Amino acid sequence: MLKDITLGQYYPVDSMLHRLDPRTKLFGTMVFILSLFIANNLWAYLTASFFLVMAIRLSRVPFKFMVRGLKAIVFLLLISVSFNLFLTPGEPIIRLGFLKLTKEGVKTAAFMGVRLIYLVVGSSIMTLTTTPNQLTDGLEKSLGFLKKAGVPVHEVSMMMSIALRFIPILVEETDKIMKAQMARGADFETGNLIQKAKNMIPLLVPLFISAFRRATDLAMAMEARCYRGGEGRTKMKPLRYGKQDGIAYLVYLVYLAAIVGPGIIG
Repeated sequence: MLKDITLGQYYPVDSMLHRLDPRTKLFGTMVFILSLFIANNLWAYLTASFFLVMAIRLSRVPFKFMVRGLKAIVFLLLISVSFNLFLTPGEPIIRLGFLKLTKEGVKTAAFMGVRLIYLVVGSSIMTLTTTPNQLTDGLEKSLGFLKKAGVPVHEVSMMMSIALRFIPILVEETDKIMKAQMARGADFETGNLIQKAKNMIPLLVPLFISAFRRATDLAMAMEARCYRGGEGRTKMKPLRYGKQDGIAYLVYLVYLAAIVGPGIIG
């Protein structure tokens, strides 16, 4: 399951989404996330589904690789759907003791499940099609207006980019530690949920040591390259909008209008 986490990974392939400016992809991701919280009817979710499918096709990332990251949120998805399914008040369909299944609960649970799945897949598209360096530059440019308020935009962008980049690295490190301990007789598979959680505790110490070691190595490498923050730094590859970015922004606005419009008219 650890290898199924796709958030933070980059999938190198030549596609239309890969060639887009990172600011365009960041804006599109924010629009898509916002639309999921605005959507409250079947038409809105069908529109979001079409938008997501087209984004996956344009990214040229294999669909199996894209949805592989959903395995990591199965438990969270089941909890969310179950709570909405049985604890939403409304017209009852089935009663199971103190629990009751309602029409409103079925609708809310379905929308919540789809929303959570789309959030993970939509966010993964951005990281799968954007390198860490591009993501840092895009965040810095997009949040540049906060510099006037004294916010260290470059440092914040760098931290967010490093955090995303470390996700697959720490996942891989955790998998190596688990296999090493299993070779020495550790058991992470048997027992109930609480027992499995307890069995994971021995992983924390070597994992934290490895994470601190990697952070130290990264800091030393940045110091060796005379890194002093974002003030006065120049870019080897400055960001420039292209024709395809203008088209993408227009598509975002049309998509958002298709999501919001029916709700306003209704």
